[in-house]
Amino acid sequence: MRKGTLLSVRKDIRVVDATIRDGGLCNNFDFSDEFVKELYKANIKAGIDYMEFGYKASKKLFDVNEFGKWKFCDEQDIRNIVGENVSDMKISVMADVGRCDYKTDFLPANESVIDMVRVACYIHQIPAAIEMIEYLHDLGYETTCNIMAISQIGADNLKEALEMLCETPVDIIYIVDSYGSLYPENIEKYSKLYLEYASKSNKKLGIHAHNNQNLAFANTIEALSYGVSYLDSTIQGMGRGAGNCASELLLGFLRNPKYSLYPILTFIENYMVPLRESGVVWGYDLQYLFTGQLNRHPRSAIKFTNENRKDYCDFYKDLLDDSVF
Repeated sequence: MRKGTLLSVRKDIRVVDATIRDGGLCNNFDFSDEFVKELYKANIKAGIDYMEFGYKASKKLFDVNEFGKWKFCDEQDIRNIVGENVSDMKISVMADVGRCDYKTDFLPANESVIDMVRVACYIHQIPAAIEMIEYLHDLGYETTCNIMAISQIGADNLKEALEMLCETPVDIIYIVDSYGSLYPENIEKYSKLYLEYASKSNKKLGIHAHNNQNLAFANTIEALSYGVSYLDSTIQGMGRGAGNCASELLLGFLRNPKYSLYPILTFIENYMVPLRESGVVWGYDLQYLFTGQLNRHPRSAIKFTNENRKDYCDFYKDLLDDSVF
């Protein structure tokens, strides 16, 4: 059964802005403080529930001189933007399994301005993700688990992972369409599967969609309709490769009067348009369509884009030649 109607308000819905985190993959997280602060203010005015500032990446693995500060999200850098964050909007960061130093880089939650840590992992990293989740929970943070690339995971392994996660203190489990290869019919099946496990252990569910086939928004509201409540979006869909569900689409769809589209439109005019004009590239294009249809990681399509290639036929043929059926 679908939950709610096109005219009803779902009080359980939470909108998570991931513009700086996923969008940072398009420009090495090189956002000015002004850009981030104005986005923070716009999100508050728009009624956004969480703002994800970036990654908590390891400075042992990643050179701080090659990335902007939001690759690392130092406590003071966030505080320079939000102060004590006296707003109702919560602050989030993402930590990739194997790419962060979570035992040294996180303060106890009562000493930090960060409210939620989203733990991202691949299926084979579930035990390590659980260890992180338990550690961060003990520090007092809200936690999520974002199992990536689920379109390439066998059903038995995914069910086992969900069963394991539901025995942990994790608050939210995310459906993640990393390759933008899923259709609404797939999202229905994943939503029902995740809900089957989540409902038994009082876990909430989220959706993070990519737009390789122009379906990020459709897949997000499809998941919503079955009871998924944490919805990721980015301004103008800014994100790795083809990008994500656009905030302006999602806020225009939701009926809850707490959300306001106008502050987002103002931010787009003042900051997103100049960002695109400066040469930062993201969004749907044929190369991302191909990798989405073939259920591939978009790295080859990103390389195609960065090289400013337009030989779509040759690229598609190369992808087909490399396919194993």
